[in-house]
Amino acid sequence: MATIPHDHIELSLENSLDHCIKCNICTAACPVSAVTDLFPGPKYVGPQAQRFRKPGQPTPDESVDYCSGCRVCNEVCPTGVRVMELNTRAKAAIVEQNGVPLRTWLLGYQYLFGKLACGPLAPLANVGARNPLLRMLVERTVKIARNAPLPTFSTYSFRSWFKKRPKQQAAPTKKKQVVYFHGCSTEYYEPRVGQAAVEVLERNGFEVILAKQGCCGLPLLSNGAFKPARSHHEYNVEQLLPYAQQGIPIVGTSTSCTLTLKEEAPELLGMHETAVRLVSENTYDIFEFLRMLHQRGELNTNFKPLNRTMPYHAPCQLRAHNLGRPALDILELVPGLQLNESNAACCGLAGSYGYKAEKYQIAMDVGAGLFEFVRASGSDTAVCDSEICRWQIAHGSGLTMRHPIEILRQAYGDE
Repeated sequence: MATIPHDHIELSLENSLDHCIKCNICTAACPVSAVTDLFPGPKYVGPQAQRFRKPGQPTPDESVDYCSGCRVCNEVCPTGVRVMELNTRAKAAIVEQNGVPLRTWLLGYQYLFGKLACGPLAPLANVGARNPLLRMLVERTVKIARNAPLPTFSTYSFRSWFKKRPKQQAAPTKKKQVVYFHGCSTEYYEPRVGQAAVEVLERNGFEVILAKQGCCGLPLLSNGAFKPARSHHEYNVEQLLPYAQQGIPIVGTSTSCTLTLKEEAPELLGMHETAVRLVSENTYDIFEFLRMLHQRGELNTNFKPLNRTMPYHAPCQLRAHNLGRPALDILELVPGLQLNESNAACCGLAGSYGYKAEKYQIAMDVGAGLFEFVRASGSDTAVCDSEICRWQIAHGSGLTMRHPIEILRQAYGDE
């Protein structure tokens, strides 16, 4: 798959950094630099350090690795400097110089463990994954934090559930269609999220299609392993393109996966071909899609009352979509339901960031305010669009976590 020249992308980023006015707003807002001196702040490792990074020369510093990639700096920058992109490309230069570390490989290819452990082996795999001696050994050898929140392998995969479920009766007229991009977490750890998504989409008259798909590649991309991340994105574009060409929407429940398909992979990897752009333009976060239906008067709003009040956290990757809060916009239509949004900048885990031994406590310190917010809510359940954030919030607060699509399914009367 051909791409535009690497130098073209670098020029665009260089133009971006020239807009830095050294106001320090990004540093003041950065959740990482607020809790540790190991990260000097987005301005210093981003636009400032970028001027000293030259092709073919050793990277000038390692502190950029302490950037969690949460994009808060991008959100608050008054002049539109793409700080996160600069930092991620700097990480990629480190990987190009030093190679892909074993830890990055393990975190980046975590879906391989999902393939092996999901299903009949799940109970045994879950016991092993939580064995304190094994976790200590892993921390000492590959530096993956022993206390970081591991998801629970499911005893069945989402795709196996979808294949075995009763087929819907064919409608007299042609059905509306939608492609569901479930992502790794739904496939191997939380198939209930995919089940809820399918049932909600079908409630709204859609035939749900499961295209072939792989990992979106974000764990590799965010760690600077651009070459394998490119292969992942190319594969997904190849599988999704035939549907995008027909104008069939591609909808995902992992806000990280949808952001990667829509923006992050194409931008960071310099993939601007027609095929990549077409898939990007036809990809939607699920509540973005449902809100579009509602705006057109096509959303099924036959909701039963849910007399509950729960805390809600909008994850960094969702905010990076620049869509507002589509889940809140839809769920406020449910009688009796109240979701109180946190004002936390980040949960701290930030993809694979908090799984790294030297960053685990930083991640917990970043998320401390969020954990306190959900604990103080008095609810036993909190709501969040991102699987990584759900695992981290559950780890830090002890609350049960749900994707907002699960709450919407309940409002339709589905348990």
